[in-house]
Formats: sequence, structure tokens, C-alpha cells
Amino acid sequence: MKKVYGVIGDPIEHSLSPVMQNAAFDKMKMDCIYLAFNVKAEALKEAVLGAKSLGIDGLNITIPHKENVIPFLDVDPLAKKIGAVNTIDLRTNTGYNTDGLGAKKALEAHDVDVGGKNVVLVGAGGAAKAIAFQLAADGAHITIVNRTRSRAIDLANSIDSPKVTGVGLNELNSNVKDADILINSTSVGMYPNVDGSILTSDRMHPDLTVFDIVYNPIETKMLRAAKRSGAKTIDGVMMLVHQGAESFKIWTGKKPPIDVMEKAVRGALQNR
Repeated sequence: MKKVYGVIGDPIEHSLSPVMQNAAFDKMKMDCIYLAFNVKAEALKEAVLGAKSLGIDGLNITIPHKENVIPFLDVDPLAKKIGAVNTIDLRTNTGYNTDGLGAKKALEAHDVDVGGKNVVLVGAGGAAKAIAFQLAADGAHITIVNRTRSRAIDLANSIDSPKVTGVGLNELNSNVKDADILINSTSVGMYPNVDGSILTSDRMHPDLTVFDIVYNPIETKMLRAAKRSGAKTIDGVMMLVHQGAESFKIWTGKKPPIDVMEKAVRGALQNR
């Protein structure tokens, strides 16, 4: 019998997960299908319980449900620390968070090792939290920069590591000067507001790796600025693909065809 997987969120029409996961299932010749389900906040519990009752094997969780779904699950220790779930294995009713690992794998795919490196992470939302916990566990020195300084400090304190600090946006330039890696985890530069950028090229340097988790557009204004400065660039498609690949592994136990998943996502974005 065909196995069913899916993603729930509100809105959900923009999700590229069905394109990505179905491409992987096709490549692997697996009798599986991945669907998108629009679920309102008030129906979240019923949706999760109903999916399990219907025999759906796994779900991805996206905005605005990543935090609110936790009470209905057994939660993996890392996801519990992060306080958000983006993947559910409905066979065991276990929630995971693969966002941070997706960011790590995206960096590794470009030969960037975070251990001992100085990372400037811009943003203090859900994505930033997942990335910060993962990179801190891998030995990075992290400065979290946020427009609201108190949120950056709160996130840094929640990680409970002397290698993680929080500062205000006014300290971005001074921190990037000595950084090895700059990560934008905010929505600045995302379609339709494509003229936004957290930093200009004159504030970057050739020894910097600039990673923007925004994937629409694929090349953001910040990444174009980074290229002008001579910095290495990583676009948001890679985090999307690698977090999805980790979900695929959790559900199926198989090694996902990452190149096929990446090609599917880039093709879908170019056709939008």
C-alpha cells in the first residue's frame, strides 16, 4: 500500500516540500506520496491525531505550528531544547527539529566547518534558535545579532554556553569584521521585498562565508553583495534541501538523493 507523508501549515500553498520529497521518492522508486495540508491553528491537535489514525507515516510542520504542536508529541531532546518541531515520525509519535542540522549540512556541503569558527547569526526567531543550538553543539563561537537586543540576549542565555552571546543590530558591523561565517536567519530580502539586505559589500571581507537562509529569490541582495566583496556564498535552497533530507531519513531509514531534491527545488523556484 502506498505510504503517505505530508506537510501542515497555514498558509501552505508556497511550500516546496512536496516537489522536493516527491522527486526523492520517484528517484528511489518508492511507493510513496507527499502532500500539503492547510491546517488552521484551532484544528492542529485534530490534524495530528487524524493523520496518525489515517495511517500517514510522517509529517513536516511549518509556520505557525512548530511550537504549538509539541504538547501532542513525544519530543526528541534537541527539539525540546529548541522549543519547536518541524518533523514528526507518526509511527512513534516523535517530534524532531531538523532545521539546525539542515543549516549545518548546507555549510558542510560547501566545505565550511563551524568548529571553533566565529559565527555571526542575524535574527532571534525560530530558525535562528535551531541554527544556534546546532552550531553551538558543534563548537562554534556565536554572536546572535537582533534588532531587539533583549531577544538576542534571551536566545543566547537559553543555549547556556560561554561561546554564545547576544547583541543589538548596532553591533553587527563590528562583529562581522572578525567573523568567519555570517548567517541571515531573518526574512530580510525575501520575495516580494527583494531590495532588503542586512549588510552591504563594503562591510564584508574575502575570508567570510555568507549564508542566507532565504531561498526566494535564490540569490538575494545580500548574497550579491557578498560576491562583490569576494566572500564565499551559500543560498537558502541548501538548508531547505538538507533539512528535508534529514526528515526523509527519519521517515524511511534510507539515504536521500540530495542532488535530485536540490534540482527539484531550484527548478520549481525558477518556474515561479
